[in-house]
This record gives sequence, structure tokens and C-alpha cells, in this order.
Amino acid sequence: MFVDHVNLYVKGGDGGDGMVAFRREKYVPDGGPAGGDGGRGADVVFEVDEGLRTLMDFRYQRHFKAKRGDNGRSKNQHGRGGEDLIVRVPPGTIIRDRSSEVMIADLTEHKQRVVVAKGGRGGRGNTRFASPSNPAPEISEKGEPAEEKDIQLELKVLADVGLVGFPSVGKSTLLSIVSAARPKIADYPFTTLKPNLGVVDAGEGKSFVMADLPGLIAGAHEGVGLGAQFLRHIERTRVLVHIVDMAGELEGRDPFEDFQQINAELREHNLRLLERPMVVMANKMDMPGTEEQLEEFKKKLPEGIEVFPVSTLRKQGIQPLLQRVADLVETTPAFHLYDEEDQEEKVVYTLDEKEAPFYIGRADDGAYVLYGPDIEKHYRMADLSHEDSMQRFSRKMRNMGVDEALRERGAKHGDTVRLLDFEFEFVDG
Repeated sequence: MFVDHVNLYVKGGDGGDGMVAFRREKYVPDGGPAGGDGGRGADVVFEVDEGLRTLMDFRYQRHFKAKRGDNGRSKNQHGRGGEDLIVRVPPGTIIRDRSSEVMIADLTEHKQRVVVAKGGRGGRGNTRFASPSNPAPEISEKGEPAEEKDIQLELKVLADVGLVGFPSVGKSTLLSIVSAARPKIADYPFTTLKPNLGVVDAGEGKSFVMADLPGLIAGAHEGVGLGAQFLRHIERTRVLVHIVDMAGELEGRDPFEDFQQINAELREHNLRLLERPMVVMANKMDMPGTEEQLEEFKKKLPEGIEVFPVSTLRKQGIQPLLQRVADLVETTPAFHLYDEEDQEEKVVYTLDEKEAPFYIGRADDGAYVLYGPDIEKHYRMADLSHEDSMQRFSRKMRNMGVDEALRERGAKHGDTVRLLDFEFEFVDG
């Protein structure tokens, strides 16, 4: 099965917890703090593997969680960092954040990597908090929570040349003749149910990758037929070969109308598709009456479009087509899928406003509820099993402005305040 669109959940590894410990060695009086730091959590890294062709591997595994770092230990021993989780994807994979729809990466080259979810840093042990005023602190941090995201993977195959045209015009047959690819070929519409790739040797040391894409029909950009699923795969190609059935009248179709309809679908899907060079392959020239049909077809074509008469059945006229396509591939630069300005605007919008450190709500029982990524992160990293750590966390909340904000919301002395699973009384004064 060809899979080119999946939704995933990824989470980096949480940092390891720091430790509260003291030296307890013979002949070492007042040894002082000796708690080690926690290890760094592992990242979730996506890497391109040129041996993959689809996103099939993600059909049954949709969750990827990296390992957390090891906890710190006594004698100032730091925890080991987690080993990064490497997720392999085929070349041509685009990664997007599902919530913001911002593109995270466009992976096209073998071994190219991107960190999608960063692991959390390790928590500090009590050695880090020693000071002249507090030489034996019972303060440590838990590991930092890692990033977690819902992402979308979209595959757009990497091909230099894309074959477009109505179903059963000869796209798969051409690919099977000019490359080692063996797509399914039959005389009924929609034989091809997935994109097929083949490397074409055009002679004189020139070669390129050609993609045979499932047939388009009118309304494909709106979801009609199979073409809507695969139009995205044309977007990376440098040259389009539009295959037209010159014997179409035998089936009640007009070759020029077919040509116009396919171009209209390409235009509706993405205006930039028609910016790249296009050549027309007039196929089935072995059929009777096709010579006259070809002449009429050429008269209606816009100026500048080259037409190559071909018979894939007799394997005639193919080499001139391949040589011309190879020349166009060599001289046509790669087309960017996205305008740089559009991407810059998306990034700017995500940085326009800095999120508040916390928010205050009310529960059904009247308790005040603190929430927000910043304050929740500080809470998760606070080791509240030690009095010193508890006092440190209280000072941090006060410095963030929690006390003042609660007063403004009408909190009174003794009111209940909740932060995740932590509950305490508000002390005013």
C-alpha cells in the first residue's frame, strides 16, 4: 500500500531528576552536598533514508516517545543522557505542526536530519545550590519536561519529470519501456493506484528520475477520481510530460479537450505547476487516423509547446522525447514548494506575542486554579519532598507575580489554590 499522509504524536525524553545527597565517608567530617545532576532527555530526530519510498511504516505506529535521562546519584555522579530516537522517513517528506500548521522541515537529501521534539535538560542536584549562606542545601530539581507535539507527515515524491494525463493514455507503459520500473499495466482506467518512480537513461551520460502518477480527471483538485490524492507529487518535478491519446476519438474523447482539462486541474491545484516546462507526448500514433488528428491538435495548441509523436506499442519516437526532456531537466532550476516570504510570515506570527507565565481560573468548587506552560514547568521540576525545595518554589511563584495576581482576582486569606495536582492555601500577608 502506498501511504503518503500520516498524523503522528512525538515526545522527547524528560530530563533525569537531580538528587539530594551528602558525603558520608569515614574521616571526612562535614562532607557537604554530593547530589549529582540528572541526565538530558533524548530528542526525537527525523532522518531521511533514501531506501524508503512511502510512509507505510507509520501505518501501525503513530506514537514515538524518546527515553528520559537517568537520575543523578550520590557522590556527585551525574545521570546518563538518553540516546536520541531516530525516526527514518523517505526523501521528500514534509513535517508540519498540526496545531499551528507551520512547516517544521522539508526533508529531501539522504541522511538529512531535523530535531522535531527536544528532550528536557536534567534537573540539578543539591551540589549546584550550595552557597556560603546555605552550605548544605536540601534543594534539587526534577528533570525538565520534554517537548511533545502532534505532527503531520506529507510525502511528495522526488522526481525530475512527472507524467500527467488522463487514465489509460500510456503513462505506465512509457515508464516500463524507458526504465526498470514495472508498474501494473492494463486496458482499463485507474490501473495505477500509486505513484511509480523509475530512473531513465536518456543517453550521452544523461539520466533523470521519472514519476508515473495516477490518472487525473476533471474535478481532481476537488477530490474527484484518484488524482486529488497524488497531485501533490507533481509539485517537486522540474519538467512535465503531458501524454495525450491521439486515438481518443475512438472512445468518444477529443485530444485537445483532454489536454485543456488536465491543465485546468493542474492550475486549480497549484498555480505554480504550469510555470515549469511542459512537452506533449502524442501517444498511440500506430492507430489509424491519428496523423490527421495530430495535425488538428497542433493547430489548437498555444505557441511554444513542443509535441513528440510516439507509439509506445511499437516503441517508436521515444528517444527524441527523452533527449529533449533530459535537456530541459539539465537547464531548469528546482522549483521551491513554498515562497520564502510566506514561511517568514508564519514564523513571525508565532513570535509576535510572548505567552504569559501563568493564568488564573476558577474551579466548580470555588478554588483558584493556576495554569500555563511556564508555571507548570517550574512545578514539575520542583522536588517538593524537601522543605528547602518547597520554599524555593514558593519564592519563584511570588517573583512571577502569583500572589499579586490572586489578590487582584479577589483571593482571600485561606482560599484554596490548585496547580495541577498540587493544592495549597493562599496566605495573604
